[in-house]
Amino acid sequence: MKWPLRIGAILFALAFVLHGFGLGMRWYLSGHAPWSNGYEAVVFIAFITVLAGLIFYKQNKIVLAATGILAWLMLFVAHMNSMDPEITNLVPVLKSYWLMIHVAVITGSYGFLGLAAILALVNIFLFISGNSNNRSIINITTKQLTYVIEMTIIIGLFMLTIGTFLGGVWANESWGRYWGWDAKETWALASVLIYAIILHFRFIPGFKGMFAMNVAALWGYSTIIMTFFGVNFYLSGLHSYAQGDPVPIPTWIPVTVFVLFVITVLSYLRYRQLFKNQ
Repeated sequence: MKWPLRIGAILFALAFVLHGFGLGMRWYLSGHAPWSNGYEAVVFIAFITVLAGLIFYKQNKIVLAATGILAWLMLFVAHMNSMDPEITNLVPVLKSYWLMIHVAVITGSYGFLGLAAILALVNIFLFISGNSNNRSIINITTKQLTYVIEMTIIIGLFMLTIGTFLGGVWANESWGRYWGWDAKETWALASVLIYAIILHFRFIPGFKGMFAMNVAALWGYSTIIMTFFGVNFYLSGLHSYAQGDPVPIPTWIPVTVFVLFVITVLSYLRYRQLFKNQ
């Protein structure tokens, strides 16, 4: 499988270059940074997710495969009916150089944190599939992926924190205050605090194990989803893209939460049985 993996990685890298070329063309045609609305932001996050996967590809080959799945899901969401791909003029508040800086940093963090979440999901499935015959190889693989998860969370949290501070500077220039507990601001802060707690699990007895890190990385991404999608569709505030009538909660959301809860419980039972003392 040596050469097929290499060829696949090369094709994946070429697709990444084409993705970046598409973003560049949109930037050229619109005259502004291509992350000014929901559609552009999701496409950009998918781009950063692939970048994160390529950075950590050498750590474990599974990283690139998981990255491809997540990037595909993001692009799938971007092309749903709720996203408008039309290139439009910027609203007045977005006509600032801070659009290029603040939004790029804070949404870019979602790519790294998303990679941590999808790798955590992979690890959870590996825990479930463990048995006495494959215990050693699964233990090694999950440890490698957990190291990558921690590194991507560190990078993502750093970008998320810096992006939040930069957003405060932009808010002061636009609205005359650094912080106003706007819905988007509040959930951005909540995301920073949640991921800061996750990174400090290793100092908390009972939470410093590999399983706790993976579960936290998976479920912690729900704060990012709420910050990006939940606030936009269900809350309102000074951010123009966070206004509008609430839409019904799709049926697949509670179903997905239930399924993730079930596999988390199953993976814990399997982990405690086979891997806890490894």
